[in-house]
Amino acid sequence: MTARYSPAMPPEEAVVAARLHTRVRRGLRHSANWLQLIRFALVGVSGYVVNLGVFAVAVHVLSIDYRIAAVLAFLVALANNFVWNRHWTFDARAGRAHHQAARFFAISLAAFAFQFGVLQALVDGAGLTSLLGQALSVAAAMPINFIGNKLWSFKA
Repeated sequence: MTARYSPAMPPEEAVVAARLHTRVRRGLRHSANWLQLIRFALVGVSGYVVNLGVFAVAVHVLSIDYRIAAVLAFLVALANNFVWNRHWTFDARAGRAHHQAARFFAISLAAFAFQFGVLQALVDGAGLTSLLGQALSVAAAMPINFIGNKLWSFKA
């Protein structure tokens, strides 16, 4: 939840809230930020398709347990998304690839832990099919990925 200025706020909190509000307003005014968001979304869609494709083949063709298939799909989509986000979305080729990769992996691992918990809850708890559970759980973890990568992995 975004902090908003209130007369009852202590002065230091009011300054932080005002700075955040100003940063958000400035960010929304720059078309480059909107273009970056669109690129991130397109990379996310490609990673989503790669993830579900690998997952479906692993489960339905190779008869791999859905939990192991989820890990395999995550790793393949992770490689796909790192390359596209580094070179196209954030144009971060000037940064050190191994530092970016380590940060990208850490953010992706945190998002995957969340996604994996949601997957198990949907499949084992709610009785959804594993493919539908995978599709919904990957979508649920997307905000974690975007925020982490925008603010940490590929920050300018």
